[in-house]
Amino acid sequence: MQINLTRWSTQKLLSESSKLRDATFGTLVTYSPKAFFPFTMLCRDSCGYCTFAKAPARLQRAYMTAAEVIDLARSAHDQGAIEALFTLGERPEDRYTRARAELDELGFASTVDYLHTAAKLALQEHMLPHINAGTLSTEDLAKLRSVAVSMGIMLESINDALPCHRLAPDKKPQLRIQTLRDAGELGIAMTTGLLIGIGDTEEDRLLGLHAIREIAEDYGNIQEVIIQNFTPKPTTQMANVPPPSREEFLRAIAMARLVLPESVSLQAPPNLSEAPTELLAAGINDLGGISRVTPDHVNPEKPWPNIEQLSKTIQDHGFALVPRLPIYPNYIHESDRWVDPALVPAINYHRDQLGFAREHLWFSGEPSILPTPVFPTASHATDTPGWLHELQDELDAGREAPVELLTMAGSAKGFDIMGVIELADELRKKTVGEVVTYVANRNINYTNICTFKCRFCAFSKGPLSLNLRGTPYLLSMDEILAKVGDAQERGATEVCLQGGIHPTFDGEYYLNVAKAIHTHFPAIHLHGFSALEVLTGARRLNLELKDYLRELSDAGLKSLPGTAAEILSDPVRAILCPDKLSTAEWLEVHATAHEVGLRSNVTIMFGSVEDIGDVIEHLDVTRKLGRQTHGFTEFVPLPFVHMATPVFRLGKARRGPTLREAVLVHALGRIAYHGVIDNIQVSWVKLGVEGAAFLLGCGANDLGGTLMEESISHAAGATHGTFLTPEQFGEVAGKAGRTLQQRTTFYEPVVTDEYQYPDTRHVQRVAQ
Repeated sequence: MQINLTRWSTQKLLSESSKLRDATFGTLVTYSPKAFFPFTMLCRDSCGYCTFAKAPARLQRAYMTAAEVIDLARSAHDQGAIEALFTLGERPEDRYTRARAELDELGFASTVDYLHTAAKLALQEHMLPHINAGTLSTEDLAKLRSVAVSMGIMLESINDALPCHRLAPDKKPQLRIQTLRDAGELGIAMTTGLLIGIGDTEEDRLLGLHAIREIAEDYGNIQEVIIQNFTPKPTTQMANVPPPSREEFLRAIAMARLVLPESVSLQAPPNLSEAPTELLAAGINDLGGISRVTPDHVNPEKPWPNIEQLSKTIQDHGFALVPRLPIYPNYIHESDRWVDPALVPAINYHRDQLGFAREHLWFSGEPSILPTPVFPTASHATDTPGWLHELQDELDAGREAPVELLTMAGSAKGFDIMGVIELADELRKKTVGEVVTYVANRNINYTNICTFKCRFCAFSKGPLSLNLRGTPYLLSMDEILAKVGDAQERGATEVCLQGGIHPTFDGEYYLNVAKAIHTHFPAIHLHGFSALEVLTGARRLNLELKDYLRELSDAGLKSLPGTAAEILSDPVRAILCPDKLSTAEWLEVHATAHEVGLRSNVTIMFGSVEDIGDVIEHLDVTRKLGRQTHGFTEFVPLPFVHMATPVFRLGKARRGPTLREAVLVHALGRIAYHGVIDNIQVSWVKLGVEGAAFLLGCGANDLGGTLMEESISHAAGATHGTFLTPEQFGEVAGKAGRTLQQRTTFYEPVVTDEYQYPDTRHVQRVAQ
């Protein structure tokens, strides 16, 4: 039974709608960074309030040219816009000969045909089209679905007898409802909404909202609803009609929040209101598209708010402003249903792990300036989310963090991020104190030739893949020993050995390398061979895994790196490395290594195709193994460096993790592994000096190795260098307000009084 909300007091409406918004969306408020493309201002309809539609005599051309679309798209992308909002009059060629003639001249059968081409041009400039083309046939909707990540059509009003629509046949409510339903059948994420104050009554609004709700329940395709207030404009038929009162408008917003399904985002345009915070109080959670690039061509007299000032204003009222894409996260996560496959790479280019827009121009492996502040902090006390209290209580009671709470922590946005960071860093202080550690080591990658075809890897080269970075190589035993000797002379205590799975390798290769290094340099800790290398070696010798690991240990191997883990979630591995070892096999190798007395670490490569559930699964399965064996020394998060990787070039991966994701994975490691793994390492190669220093305040305590010649991240496009000196490590620790200590592979202190780093002018240093 429908509740007649028109009988509710304004106070009750606003109170209930605000509570519902808080319960559903918390303190997050979203907006879409956009550019407005006025594709054509000719329209076959004449609405009594509209100044967007113009007569042909007032326009130089009927349509934007292709060059204008490209230029605007490039400019918008350069200024941080993501959404290309194509707004246009409905089928102008049916009314104006000039529109028909221009389409003929351009070689298009209809406005929709040309719009399809224009949207493709915007896509090529990394913009995501959202199309408002009015009522459309099923054929036209299907055509535009291939170039638009979402579309919109305002219902405006359920009342089909409004005077303002007398000369607008396309504004018939049933036509617009049918377009929304047809879009639902086709799997198109839609925006719709009501225009308040055009002669409609509150009863009309309530009926209109219930009509929208019905579509949302039938098809699930209504991603957002706009409640827009009418603003009278000179020269229109409704120039003298007063706008809706503030109370009338806020009541409409509140009714929308209470009527619509909770999953539907509720929006009101911030440029049409003097007080955006009142809109939040009424129940909205989204501020729509805001442009730094173009005016609001529908309401040109109403400039967009300054995004930074708007963010500060709503932050002062306890909300955090977060950018989104023109298609909402829940639709992105079901892209098989809602997105044309050809558009998924364009979405991946802009999205983060949760499906929101990337917030900062920060990328792993690239020199990037951290924003100030890095994450928003509420200007006044806000309620700590219940899940964060529960997480703290579990840890205080000596219990491990539950998967459900870790997932919530990993999904933190806005103010909640700092809560997770603070919890993680308190655990770090209790566990390892204020010392930052590092190991003097050398990476030796003995070959970049590999029979496996991991789609995230830009390092390994098949014999014919010279089109990728670098030349295929295989180091000789003398070359490997020379590198180890050079490392020892320069103070290294560890060498890390790993490489591709060379087609000529059998299990003896790894045994021979270990024996040779241990024989010539017994003081060097041999940390080497991924789980994939170990498993391959055992299989090629037809040995049991335990027996082969014992032989490696006898040959001099001391510990295994956690590499080849990537994400320990088999559905993700099927995308990234389908021919590689499975999750169960990785866990078996490390469990067996611990059983024979070898230790190892846990790595995770994140920021490519996984979601937060995959990250938590990875943490959970390794935590369980660590509790059983006590064999893991450290957790090493490895942000995906995307630039030269096949999976990114194919459009299947994101552009690496966002800064938020990088921070939270380190913090989650500290929280999840509390009592199991004490050391959380930062990859300076992927995060850079500034990023590493910041991460030391987010639960991490270790900077990893000096490396001397790191090459894997470098091959993927990382530019943070391949070597750091102890002095540079000291600077990183100093930026975090901490002291530096050299360590062994097993985290025993190394006395460095007599340690002198020789001349390193020939070695590439980290980019400052």
